Amino acid sequence: MEATAQSLPIPQAPTRGLAALSTRQKLFALAGTAALIAIVAASVIWSRQPDYRVLFANLSDKDGGAVIASLSQMNVPYRFAPGGGAILVPEDKVHDVRLKLASQGLPRGGTVGFELLETQKFGVTQFQERLNFQRGLEGELARSIQALAAVQNARVHLALPAQNGFLREQQKPSASVLLALHPGRSLDRGQVAGIVHLVAASVPDLAPRQVSVIDQNGTLLSADGENSANGLDASQLNYMRRIETSFNQRVLDILEPIMGAGNVRAQITADIDFTQSESTAEQYRPNQGGEPATVRSQQVLEAGAKDNAGAAQGIPGALSNQPPQATTAPVNGPAQATQAANANGSAGANGAGNGRREAVTNYEVDKTVRVTRNATGTVKRLSAAVVVNHRRSVDAEGKVSYAPLQPAELENINSLVREAIGFNRERGDSINVVNAPFPEAEQPKEIELPIWQQPENVALAKDLGKQLALVVLALIVIFTLIRPAMKTMARSPAQPALKARVDDTLDLPAPHGGSAGALGAPGTAGALPAPDSNRQADILRHARENPATVANVVRNWIGSEAPGS
Repeated sequence: MEATAQSLPIPQAPTRGLAALSTRQKLFALAGTAALIAIVAASVIWSRQPDYRVLFANLSDKDGGAVIASLSQMNVPYRFAPGGGAILVPEDKVHDVRLKLASQGLPRGGTVGFELLETQKFGVTQFQERLNFQRGLEGELARSIQALAAVQNARVHLALPAQNGFLREQQKPSASVLLALHPGRSLDRGQVAGIVHLVAASVPDLAPRQVSVIDQNGTLLSADGENSANGLDASQLNYMRRIETSFNQRVLDILEPIMGAGNVRAQITADIDFTQSESTAEQYRPNQGGEPATVRSQQVLEAGAKDNAGAAQGIPGALSNQPPQATTAPVNGPAQATQAANANGSAGANGAGNGRREAVTNYEVDKTVRVTRNATGTVKRLSAAVVVNHRRSVDAEGKVSYAPLQPAELENINSLVREAIGFNRERGDSINVVNAPFPEAEQPKEIELPIWQQPENVALAKDLGKQLALVVLALIVIFTLIRPAMKTMARSPAQPALKARVDDTLDLPAPHGGSAGALGAPGTAGALPAPDSNRQADILRHARENPATVANVVRNWIGSEAPGS
């Protein structure tokens, strides 16, 4: 057997096995090999495929087309997010591509800035220069406003009047801003005020009150800075909230160290007076009386003539012969005694002479002007409501119990609250302290997702599922297409030679020859005489030494026996 086995040419075995395959088996083998190679290549490519990240999102059609054209020129692979809302590139190239696109001015965002001034043509007029400057300024302001997280898009309109040195009163500029906010986003008053002051500070002589801000729904977001006639403005409401919060914190800070954290609840309402009043008063004090008077100016005029005693003076009659009475001047004080003058202005009949004296005295008039402005934001009344939890106690066995506070303890708490908020009975302040049990707050239970619903496990399962699917597909190809062909190639050339070697060694006739072999196989012509004892002993010895060879011979006999023989 060994000599017969060595006589077979080993290099001819693959050729004989391949020749033994049928055309169908060859096709299946080739298809299976190609499928296996494709599966291995797909697995390698998929494992090396980079992760894609967002390059830009919410681009306009014009900017999106420009970005894609630049990516194609740079040979950068890209994808679109589901819905086309974003452009994706490999993760390791995101920052590099952004810098390269920024150097090209992409994305432009649908607005133009001061780069518009870089492309001005020669010979533009002054009006065009001013218009391009205004467009560039509007674009830069719109880009700055779009940097806010809540703003999706913004448009700025500036009204810049032409300055003329021949006009006495120059017209002031104004601006309007249209905002398109992201869905579900809103701007608070502080952010709106920031936008207003951003625009006002970017344009010369633009007052913040001349800037109007509206959203995409047409709602006016900016205020003119004047108090509303229907109620309090935002600054007054914020001031009121700060006052109430300050009083609440005072009460909590003084009671929580005594009752424990979470065992005190306080709400304080403040009635704030924002009334603005101004009064102006002018007072004039009299110059007479005990108060001294201040002389501002005094003028005295005296005129006289020589005495003429022998001449008749005055009009004849009783009045000219009587001495004149002294006159008074209430404003200027007591007057000097003068003589009665006649119609011609001469002295009386007493012959004192002809004279004239005038005195004008001006005094300072006292004037007091008082302007009183009452302070706004004063507290008119405070109302405090405080709820205190029952006292918690734990016994020796660890059982927790709650007991209400004693009246003396409540009175102490009431006194502390009075002092903390500055209680004023004349102002009408009120305090109400209540002792009530607090329900125990249940700790929120963290909802743990099952293992198969956790995001990281789902992602891992998807990756493993893909790998496992590739492995299963490869096994199916191997066992259904490649393995049968390989078995046929390995078995076909070896079995006839092995059968011949065994037949030669054992000297057994083939079952198709019509005779019985040494093992007593039945023939087609009937029962044959049994072999001699020596040959049967050799057959049994070979069967014991090589049971696999004998089993293959018998299997080949059974498989090659024609049906119906």
